[in-house]
Amino acid sequence: MNVLTPLGRGMAAASPVLYAAGWWLGYPEPAAFAVAGLVAVLAAVLWTLPRPRLEVRREITPAKVGRGEPATGVLHVTSAGRGVRGLTARDAAGSADVAVDVPRLRAGATRTVSYALPTDRRGRIAVGPLRLVRADPLRLARRVREYGAPGSLLVRPRTVVLPPLPSGRAHHLEGPTSDRSPAGTATFHALREYVVGDELRHVHWKSSARTGTLMVRQLVDASLPTTTVVLEARPDRWADPDDFELAVDAAASVAAGAAAAGFPVRVLTGNGPVAETRGGPGDVEEILDRLTGVAVRECPQPTMDVVRRVRAGGALVAVTPGDAELGRIAAVRGRFDRVVVLRVRPPGPVPAPPGVRVADVAALDDLPETWRRLGAVR
Repeated sequence: MNVLTPLGRGMAAASPVLYAAGWWLGYPEPAAFAVAGLVAVLAAVLWTLPRPRLEVRREITPAKVGRGEPATGVLHVTSAGRGVRGLTARDAAGSADVAVDVPRLRAGATRTVSYALPTDRRGRIAVGPLRLVRADPLRLARRVREYGAPGSLLVRPRTVVLPPLPSGRAHHLEGPTSDRSPAGTATFHALREYVVGDELRHVHWKSSARTGTLMVRQLVDASLPTTTVVLEARPDRWADPDDFELAVDAAASVAAGAAAAGFPVRVLTGNGPVAETRGGPGDVEEILDRLTGVAVRECPQPTMDVVRRVRAGGALVAVTPGDAELGRIAAVRGRFDRVVVLRVRPPGPVPAPPGVRVADVAALDDLPETWRRLGAVR
C-alpha cells in the first residue's frame, strides 16, 4: 500500500509535461530533467519492492491494567526467509504509534522485542499489527507492510483500597427486625412473647400451645447492605477530561472496596445501570471491566432521577464535579441509610445538607485519607 508518496506522484505527473515542453520548444535540458525524474520514480518503486518474510507472534502482559500502570507489548519475530538486517517498525497502540527496533535476524532465527504500551487513558486499546515502512532515500515511494495479528489491552480505572461503607444499620443474621426487607431476606431469629401490635401471621402456634403463652417469631433482615455508586456523566458538567477520569477512578475505588468485602454493589450513571453485583468472587473484576467503557455522553434524564427508581436502603455514594447539585442529592436522602458525596476538584467548600456527608477529592492517592476523615468507616 502507499507506493508513491505525494512528492512521487507529483514528479511522475510533471515529468511527461516537462519532457513535452522541452521537445516542443527545442530545449534539451527540460527533457533531460524529465527523464531523470521518471528514472528516479521508477528506481524508488523498485527500492520498495523487497518484502522481508517475517512471522510475528504478539503477547500483551498483563492483558488488563489500571490507568497509568505499566503494560508491555512483546513481539516474537522470526525470519521465514533470508536473513534480515536491522529494521525499525511501527506498532499501533490505539491512536498512537510506538517505534519498535527489530534486530538483525539470520534465516530462521527468532528474536524477542518488548516495548512499553501507553496506558494513560481508559479503554480497550487495539495493539498492532506491526507495520514495516520501507521508503527510498528521496521519499518518492513508500510501501507499508503489516505483520502479525493484532491484540488488545484493557486499561481500566485506577483504584485505591477503601474499606466498605456501612449503611448505618446492622444487617445480617443477627441484625434488627425489618418489615421492609426484600422478599427472601427475612429469616427466623428467635421466639418471644406476644405484645400488642404484633402481626398474627407471625404467631408460632405449636410453641404457644406447649407453653400456654402466645409466642411469635422474631424475624431479622438477613440481607447485606447495598452500596449504590452514582457517577455524574453528563458532558455539560465536566469541563476538564482529567477531572472525569479522576471521578471514574474514585467511583471504581468505592465500588471495588465494597465488592471485595462481599457486599452487593450497583453502579449507575444518568444513562442507567453500569454494573450490579450481589457480592462474591469476580465482582471486582466485573465492576472494573464495566467502568472501563464509561464515557461522558448525553443523558436522557438527570442523574438523580435514575437513583429514585432503584431499591431503597444501603448506602449512596455520589461522585460529582465540584459544582455538585447537593439539593437534588439531598432530596433522595430518605431512601438510603447513608448518603456521601465525593466532589472532584471543587472550587471551594460548601455547606453539606442535613444527613449528607460531603468530601472533596483533589487526587486519587488522597482519597483513602479523605475517606477515613469522613468517618465513613466506624
